[in-house]
Amino acid sequence: MSKVLVFGHKNPDTDSITSAIVYAYLKEQLGAEVEAVRLGEVNNETKYALEKFGFEAPRLVSNVAEEAKEVILVDHNERQQSADGIENVKISEVIDHHRIANFETADPLYYRAEPVGCTATILNKIFKEKNVEIPSNIAGLMLSAIISDTLLFKSPTCTDEDVQAGKELAEIAGVNAEEYGLAMLKAGADLSDKSLEDLLSLDAKEFTFGTVKSVVAQVNAVDVNDVLSRKEELVSLLNQKVEEKGLNLFFFFVTDILNNDSVAIVAGSSAEDAAKAFGKELVEHQFDLPGVVSRKKQVVPVLTDALSE
Repeated sequence: MSKVLVFGHKNPDTDSITSAIVYAYLKEQLGAEVEAVRLGEVNNETKYALEKFGFEAPRLVSNVAEEAKEVILVDHNERQQSADGIENVKISEVIDHHRIANFETADPLYYRAEPVGCTATILNKIFKEKNVEIPSNIAGLMLSAIISDTLLFKSPTCTDEDVQAGKELAEIAGVNAEEYGLAMLKAGADLSDKSLEDLLSLDAKEFTFGTVKSVVAQVNAVDVNDVLSRKEELVSLLNQKVEEKGLNLFFFFVTDILNNDSVAIVAGSSAEDAAKAFGKELVEHQFDLPGVVSRKKQVVPVLTDALSE
């Protein structure tokens, strides 16, 4: 029970998985006894990155309180997005790049949150601050996270710091960021082996906007019609999730990684209000989101402003 667990959010994406591995490596170099773990299944994009740079996925953990007394959070802070049992362990550190909400601790902690596009960009700084050299394979994971979170540096969440970190890490990893990044994103956007249930859980996060209990889920695609062709079944599943989880809103959007646009399919009592928040009319549970690719910067803030009143 002495080992400290390091993990990202539930329904983990590439940043959550790789940042846990990377930060655990850094802590080990500094003499700490830590282990990177995960809170959900690894998606195809992340599998591609792990295989490319020679890593196994961290082991899956269900309830962290059954395995550790102390934990470190990366790529999240909101409790509803974190591990089961999180209320029964000490959170000693947080490394994150999201809003801070529904978070408090009984003890002081090291909290590092910066308005950049990816947790790995912050970790790149910490390596330098601690004078720890970044191995090529670790650099590859960090680059993968930045490419994933910034959609190959095209997302509005991308900052100059992310671009610079990406350049540095690509050189260390010995890869061409553009070529590798596009291949990785396409691997993640291959939905041929995914059920609709899979698509809704691949990258889903819970949020509360005022009294509106919500899930906002995103999936990347090369062709959004791969998903829209199954819309009738998808809407039925969304309504089922709304009822099962007691939600007011399930906001699911499909992002075209080649054209940087999205389409939203929504369900729940707040669905109409969600569409209006974007100045759109809800037609058969659907509306377009031209130019929208980021949940963090382009979706959640809009819903927060509109639904928290």
